[in-house]
Amino acid sequence: MKVIVLGGGVAGMSAAHELAERDFEVVVYETRPIPGGKARSMPVPGSGMRGRRDLPAEHGFRFFPGFYRHLPETMKRIPFRGESDGVFSNLVETSKVQLALEGRAEIVTPAHFPGSVDELDLAFGSLLAQATTLGISPLDQAHFMNTLLLLLTSCEERRFAEYEHQSWWEFSGAKVRSPAYGKFLADGLTRTLVAAKAREMSARTGGAILLQLLFDLATPGHQVDRVLNGPTNDVWIDPWLEYLRSEDMRVDYRTEHQVQAIHTSDSTVTHVSIVAHGRRFDDTADFYVAAVPVEVMRLLATDELKQAEPRLAGLNCLRTRWMNGVMFYLDRDVPMVRGHSLYIDSLWALTSISQRQFWPGVDFEQMGDGRVGGILSVDVSDWEAQGNNGKQAMYCSKEQVCEEVWAQLKRSLNDAGVDVLDDANVLRCFLDPDIVYPNPTGAENLEPLLVNTVGSWENRPDARTAIENLFLASDYVRTHTDLATMEGANEAARRAVNGILDTAGSTQPRCQVWPLSEPEIFAPARALDRVLFALRQPPHLPIKAKEDGRIERSELVSLGASVAGRISRLL
Repeated sequence: MKVIVLGGGVAGMSAAHELAERDFEVVVYETRPIPGGKARSMPVPGSGMRGRRDLPAEHGFRFFPGFYRHLPETMKRIPFRGESDGVFSNLVETSKVQLALEGRAEIVTPAHFPGSVDELDLAFGSLLAQATTLGISPLDQAHFMNTLLLLLTSCEERRFAEYEHQSWWEFSGAKVRSPAYGKFLADGLTRTLVAAKAREMSARTGGAILLQLLFDLATPGHQVDRVLNGPTNDVWIDPWLEYLRSEDMRVDYRTEHQVQAIHTSDSTVTHVSIVAHGRRFDDTADFYVAAVPVEVMRLLATDELKQAEPRLAGLNCLRTRWMNGVMFYLDRDVPMVRGHSLYIDSLWALTSISQRQFWPGVDFEQMGDGRVGGILSVDVSDWEAQGNNGKQAMYCSKEQVCEEVWAQLKRSLNDAGVDVLDDANVLRCFLDPDIVYPNPTGAENLEPLLVNTVGSWENRPDARTAIENLFLASDYVRTHTDLATMEGANEAARRAVNGILDTAGSTQPRCQVWPLSEPEIFAPARALDRVLFALRQPPHLPIKAKEDGRIERSELVSLGASVAGRISRLL
């Protein structure tokens, strides 16, 4: 059977991979000349001189948290130079995370924590011990820990019915806590990690992802932070495309082919219209996978399509924000820290990584004009806030964006009499080409990022639609991952393929799908809370902090018994 996949990013390539392994004929239509979607790396046009390759750039740096399961499993099945783990072997573990603060010394913490699930509360304490430096009182730290424990001990039913409809700002109690608490623990964490605002982001999603990062810290052998050992397309996307096009897989992957329309009749997709190099043509298949981002699917979801699948109407209610990369090419390498830096109080919510230390196999002298000694890759996550220049990033020119981002980096790093960043060290700056300037008044973003706002789960469709031969594979689809990430895109693709297999009556094995993992120590408390929720009772968290903010382990151990006692009294 033939499947047409619309979109050749991580979701589209993942779907093609799973389908081809199960003997489907697959055609992928990708709009851009470079495969990989938001995950792609790209050359800086015209930067290569005297036979050297162009400098590498990215839509935004790649980040592979330890809790990812779907994407790493796929990466292990992509051949790479005889490595037993395929391109997965190109992931490099970082060792540290840096919080860079304006006017204060940077805070550097390990990117891993040797411990066990029994030491989960110690991991929380390790993270929050730094909070005093940020001006967060011990009682506020304890309140934040209680907030996370409330999530951990709440059943799934409560999380979807209650926490999904609360903002992270409200749920975390930021409104009544100190300004430092709101700035760093409520707003700072969500803004820098997922380009979301604490007052808008669903508490269920924001809390769940934060917990996953903390579990990675608390579990022996787990890593919070992994990166690639070279430009993304060099060490992942291009080998993947080569494998998909190989004789073993035979995927017909076509770049610079843009889908214009999905045609239906009697609640069935009949064909799609494609434009390539100025020529329009139609193509047909047994099944269709829409692996395009939400802003594209909105345009493709005609009234006829929405009538056949009413849940597509909810796409108009989903929100996106900008999260794009700025690359600084340096004459002299500045490693800074072996991991990511979070500029947690920067006006434009910056994060960065110094790339050269993770790219041992990349010959920098054979790139650009041969002078580049290092690359500082920066993500800008808040394009609506005013910078020190008094302008919002989305209304700045390319040059103004680069100048203001560099200025904000310096404000955070150049303190205590030490200038980490030097203007004379910058050879050139490159802004993600997804930021375009159709008119002088401001920029547009060709690839914004979905954010999980309060109540948005209700407006997100499943991978399997009411249209028998149409399936969705994108990060807006309902998944366990529940976040606009490469992991979410890969999981959505697996769900779409499973839907095709079910519809086709195939005997081929289904794609594996894993839920987010949480420590079993809290399972009894979640089971008891399920009873409380069924009885329409509020959650129970009888844990009190001491005056210094500490929470005793004995109180955690007795939590289940305390909840059980309350239920017995109710009954």
